[in-house]
Amino acid sequence: MPRRPFVAALVIALISVLGWPILVVAQEASVPALPQVVLETSAGRIVIEVNDVKAPITGANFLRYVDEHRFDGATFYRAMKSAPGMGLVQGGTNYDPVRTLPPIAHEPTTQTGLVHVDGAVSMARHDPGTATGDFFISIGATPSYDAGRPFSVDPLGYAVFGRVVEGMEVARAVLVAPTSPTEGEGFMRGQFLEPRIVIVSARREVATEPVAP
Repeated sequence: MPRRPFVAALVIALISVLGWPILVVAQEASVPALPQVVLETSAGRIVIEVNDVKAPITGANFLRYVDEHRFDGATFYRAMKSAPGMGLVQGGTNYDPVRTLPPIAHEPTTQTGLVHVDGAVSMARHDPGTATGDFFISIGATPSYDAGRPFSVDPLGYAVFGRVVEGMEVARAVLVAPTSPTEGEGFMRGQFLEPRIVIVSARREVATEPVAP
């Protein structure tokens, strides 16, 4: 007679006795949560989850700006609309020499696996390797900012390092906020917010223990 059912039952019994499922659960539970940053802005609260595992250079850079309070009093200053309800909003130090740290190495999406989906948070830059303290939030998917796509606006793309986990309605409100019709040059004319949206504070989210009933 076939012995496979017996062997399968024996394996299941051994797994249960040895506690292997418990071991697997324990391993999964031991993976630390990704850090979250709360941006308190004049338009509302935005919470960003920073993936410093897949994007260690870019994630650490953003967290350094947060921990050193370099975003406090900075602004969201740009809103670029690509279609109704879609585009990006950009904020950060705006190259203020007092707030801005040295540039970091570029981590393309082809390296990190993080792409420009709705709510993705990515670094603004000029050439690759020039990103400092300015970032943008994708409103709707913006795959043309990924690296290596036939339609990429830049072959090396932009460095995604996180995603908005709370407050996308605030980001969408920033996208449709009033802009200056004259500020900016070239294609960026008309994309600068007037007035700016102030980043009142940027802090890491502090985990709290559940309260016992």
